[in-house]
Amino acid sequence: MLGFRKKSQTDNAAQEAAAAREAEEAAAAQRKRTPERKGVPTPKRRDQEAARRRPLVHNDRKAARASQRKAIQEQRAKMRQAMETGEEKYLPARDRGPQKRWIRDYVDARHGVGEWLLVLVLVFLFASFLLTDETRALTSYLLFVLMLAVFTELFWVGHKTRKGLEAKFGVGNMEKGSRFYAAMRALQMRRLRLPKPMVNRGEFPS
Repeated sequence: MLGFRKKSQTDNAAQEAAAAREAEEAAAAQRKRTPERKGVPTPKRRDQEAARRRPLVHNDRKAARASQRKAIQEQRAKMRQAMETGEEKYLPARDRGPQKRWIRDYVDARHGVGEWLLVLVLVFLFASFLLTDETRALTSYLLFVLMLAVFTELFWVGHKTRKGLEAKFGVGNMEKGSRFYAAMRALQMRRLRLPKPMVNRGEFPS
């Protein structure tokens, strides 16, 4: 009987301790849910430390944007200078490489009709308003002959470009789009070409 009473007391003490712990945990949870008098819950210490370590995102973004704009401006300035000097490092990707340099030197060294096409077309266009019907018909015929000559020249430029690149860099090593690159440069007036010509007329690349 005595042992049974001691066991019962022990069980009661354990139940009371468990009940006390549950009450304490419930009170702690209630305190977490209940805001302070000012309506702001008390932050934890780790949250406070994290907040102190958190960077000022707004200022960092402004500084990053300013730095990015400055870098872009510097890159554009270097690219403009490279267009004038032909410096390989800062040229656009479309103009970079030894094959593109060879094409530019070849096109810039030759004389062509294509570079005057735009000027001649504008002259014919404005002249057509002042000419008679017979003269306008003759002008249209001449313009057609000019266009045919330009297309023939562009085909020849592409052919010579392929031959020259194969002789210089080996058969099958010509970069894709090289003939189109040469044709488009041949259609531009020499003084307006970018990158600027680095050779004189007649100084064909080897």
